[in-house]
Amino acid sequence: MAALYGALFLSAFLAATVLPVSSEAVLAGLIVSGRGDPWLLLVVATIGNTLGSVVNWVLGRGIDGLRNRRWFPVTADRYEQACRTFRRFGEWTLLFAWLPVVGDALTLAAGAARVNLGVFVALVATGKAARYVVIVAAGLWATA
Repeated sequence: MAALYGALFLSAFLAATVLPVSSEAVLAGLIVSGRGDPWLLLVVATIGNTLGSVVNWVLGRGIDGLRNRRWFPVTADRYEQACRTFRRFGEWTLLFAWLPVVGDALTLAAGAARVNLGVFVALVATGKAARYVVIVAAGLWATA
């Protein structure tokens, strides 16, 4: 059973970083198949995905030296767009760090903007948890 939670954690962590992994599909599959406690799965996925975003925050802190690397997870255009959005709406944009494409760029922009790590984690975790709650609820509803 621990391997199941570990696999979910890893998929959620990687989904928030440079690899195109779908933690939502993994979570939904586990819920629908009745494997694992749904609320513990929610917590594991949220923690893994939030910690993956912390990696992006750290990368954002050193973005000037990393941005032009081939492996860097966000294009220059996407990063500039995220910076404009971040400057316009501030830290509250981190509630949307779960969004495809722009979410990673927002977490990088937050690191570059030197957002307090505690504030960052609280906002990112809240948004990511809300997204996973919807997935868990839909999976439970589908199997009821």
